[in-house]
Amino acid sequence: MDRIAIIGGAQLNGTIPVSGAKNSAIKLMAASLLTDEPLRLTNMPRLADTRFLGKLLTRLGVQVTESDGPDGQQTLLHAPEITSGFAPYDLVRQMRASFNVLGPLVARSGQAKVSLPGGCTIGARPVDLHLQAIEALGAKIDLHEGYVYAQAPRGLKGAEITFPFVSVGATEHAMLAAVLADGVSVIHNAACEPELVDLQECLNAMGAKVEGAGTPTVTITGVPRLHGATHAVIPDRIEMGTYAVAAAMAGGEVRLSNARPGLIDALLDKLKEAGAGVEETADGCIIRRDGQRLNAVDIETAPFPGFATDLQAQFMALMTTAKGESRIRETIFENRFMHAPELMRLGADISVSGGEARVRGVDQLEGAEVMATDLRASVSLVIAGLVARGETTVSRIYHLDRGFERLEEKLGACGAQVRRIKGDGEAEL
Repeated sequence: MDRIAIIGGAQLNGTIPVSGAKNSAIKLMAASLLTDEPLRLTNMPRLADTRFLGKLLTRLGVQVTESDGPDGQQTLLHAPEITSGFAPYDLVRQMRASFNVLGPLVARSGQAKVSLPGGCTIGARPVDLHLQAIEALGAKIDLHEGYVYAQAPRGLKGAEITFPFVSVGATEHAMLAAVLADGVSVIHNAACEPELVDLQECLNAMGAKVEGAGTPTVTITGVPRLHGATHAVIPDRIEMGTYAVAAAMAGGEVRLSNARPGLIDALLDKLKEAGAGVEETADGCIIRRDGQRLNAVDIETAPFPGFATDLQAQFMALMTTAKGESRIRETIFENRFMHAPELMRLGADISVSGGEARVRGVDQLEGAEVMATDLRASVSLVIAGLVARGETTVSRIYHLDRGFERLEEKLGACGAQVRRIKGDGEAEL
């Protein structure tokens, strides 16, 4: 099993291009099930999660072709017919978002059998809201032996869908199903994340009639069919925020290109409050720290446009060497402090009580062997390793590979001493 080793102490100076958004790309890939014409996605990240979903889509009848085009990395997805409506557990369990093939399958072919995704290390993350939305659209839902059986032989019907609480995945799933439903669907208490806007733009490019994404009310007027389209995936705001935190942690000056700083205003405001320099540019932003120790600041995670839960672990790593005490409140996922004990192995002073962590900044972290527990936790350990004295080795980095493309290459190009150690012990520079 691969590991990543970091020798701390080097400043970061250079440019890091931000990849396409993982959380958007995988839902856009699922949209290919809705049409018998090709969907071309540009600015596509190459990640474990997109490969997992590609395998599942191929099983369902989608032809998936990756290539380098004039607009960079692209993926062509073409499903002339749905050859199978069965999504098995051994594929869905590898990535929870695979469950979102359920709605498109039912919308296009009238039936589907999709495995429940199983547990998740950062919380329960139930799919009951997903099922309620599909059921509201007229599908008959049965649960049996860990599988969802959904049927709508006469097609889906427009409906009013009201979520009791905000759910990004359920909102996306409802949108994917409703675009081919007969009539008008209205989603109330919808998530407002930028990825929803990206999905709306892609679906509309395919001939759908969706409006309101990015607000709490999304309206979908169903159409008989969708056609092919070309769509550029939005830049990854979590990757952008991660490298912004890494630059503030290590010091130096890093330009983030192909980025939209307006998507992470909540983070950038906190970086400024802590003492880092932030300058917006035409295609991203510049993060600077001149060697002065950062100040401790408090954060509380919240749905967009608040502080993203997917950046909480990274910010906790940043606060481990800040001056003073910071309080970090997690309001989205109940188990998202599992990185704290691993940061403490590096010498961090952290105490956790319920949904709040207190981080008292220390003068110096010390390198050690640590273990990733989830995707965002894994990169928080890499960020801490950038300043830890000696060498930090992060194991179980298959979590990291799910959401960060060429991390060692991007950090290394800016001066970080980071390398991948292959499972057989061979280091890859």
